[in-house]
Amino acid sequence: MPAANYPATVDAVEVRFDVVDANSAPARWCLDRYEAELAERFETGFDADAAIPADPDAMRPPRGVFLVGRVGDDLVACGGVKDLGDGVADIKRMWVATAVRGAGVGARLLAELEGRAALLGHTIVQLETNRALNEAITLYRRAGYIEGPAHNDEPHAHHWFRKDLPAG
Repeated sequence: MPAANYPATVDAVEVRFDVVDANSAPARWCLDRYEAELAERFETGFDADAAIPADPDAMRPPRGVFLVGRVGDDLVACGGVKDLGDGVADIKRMWVATAVRGAGVGARLLAELEGRAALLGHTIVQLETNRALNEAITLYRRAGYIEGPAHNDEPHAHHWFRKDLPAG
């Protein structure tokens, strides 16, 4: 299950995205690494109990989805689409293993999550992030997300983004 120490030359096209239950062992493995990394990177640490929940039930079809990314058998990424109602989806718990960062995996994962959200009938996606995650902020801006006022009260967030999805 662990992400291998892939060279920076890993190509994002090598990553396969699989739909899994957000409570599955692969999802939990990725989410544990996500939370551990945030605890290290955030100025005040990361308190999962204080964060807006990413309830596994809200990230299940028919209104949501949870993905894990793999290179071979190694888990290297995850992220979910959470239904908020009225055609709006929240992208939650997006994580890419350090070993494959810089290879385009995050951009592919984000595009895959957006595509899945559109297939589920969502017309808007939104997300929030912490100021310590500069690479995430850059990724969202490059992907066409518009920063705006807070759309929730996530205590770890400093930036809130939103994007209209193309009509299907």
